[in-house]
Amino acid sequence: MRIRVVHETVYQYDSPARGLIQMLRLTPRDHDGQHVRAWRIEPTVDGRLSRREDGFGNIVHVFSADGAEEAMTIRVTGEVETAETHGVMRGISEWLPDPFYLRESRFAVADEAIRAFADEAVGASIDPLDRLHRLLAGVHQAVDYAPGPTGATTTAAEAFALRKGVGQDLAHVFIAAARHLEVPVRYVSGYYWRPDTAEQEAGHAWVEARVPDLGWVGFDPAHGIAVTEAHLRVAIGLDYLDAAPVRGSRTGGGTETMKVRVRVDDARAQAPAQQAQGAAQSQMQGQAQGLAQAQG
Repeated sequence: MRIRVVHETVYQYDSPARGLIQMLRLTPRDHDGQHVRAWRIEPTVDGRLSRREDGFGNIVHVFSADGAEEAMTIRVTGEVETAETHGVMRGISEWLPDPFYLRESRFAVADEAIRAFADEAVGASIDPLDRLHRLLAGVHQAVDYAPGPTGATTTAAEAFALRKGVGQDLAHVFIAAARHLEVPVRYVSGYYWRPDTAEQEAGHAWVEARVPDLGWVGFDPAHGIAVTEAHLRVAIGLDYLDAAPVRGSRTGGGTETMKVRVRVDDARAQAPAQQAQGAAQSQMQGQAQGLAQAQG
């Protein structure tokens, strides 16, 4: 499929802010099952935008602006071709050894409740892939995918205790549980195309786990499925902190408010509709011209 993304992050400041610096992990890479056709980052204020790579191999753009600003929008637009790989990730350059992803991280620490849950979820299964699918089903059933009760700094233990959370929270619970089971696992940020709605409140998050003899495999605990062609992979890390789409700092500005608008479309599905609309408009214009000639 061809996924089209429009992602806007809008900042408003109570008073002019100076020295704006934004770290943007908003640009996907090519790999098997994912080809970037077009991608663009457009800040609405004058400044400098430079590209680099972090220790995980993510593309990072650093945006800086020196002027006094009362508002700023970072707008991302792009199209990516995706294909079904049944969750198996191929063609990805690995920057870090697999055992690195066994490390405990700030937002994905397994407390006693998560450790007990993980052991119960996998049961007596000894097959690595089966254990991960059991854990996937367990997290999906145990934690409701629902916005509201959690925030950007909610930990896996907190979300698991609430039994509610967004994609980020379910990913953290899965990661904490998988690392307890000694499975290398990492956080993934990106976008997910939903057939029922294009407008979304934010991007999406899921995980990739290392499976012997198979490689890295993507799992989406929020939806209880392996990664599909509807998933657009952007950045990875030990947890959200390493793969956050936007992180920044500033001087002054007072209180800051931030709003996010995300639209994820299937561009190929839209094309026939646009063609039909264009044909209908042409037909109406032709009928109008014919009527005008008849009246003349």
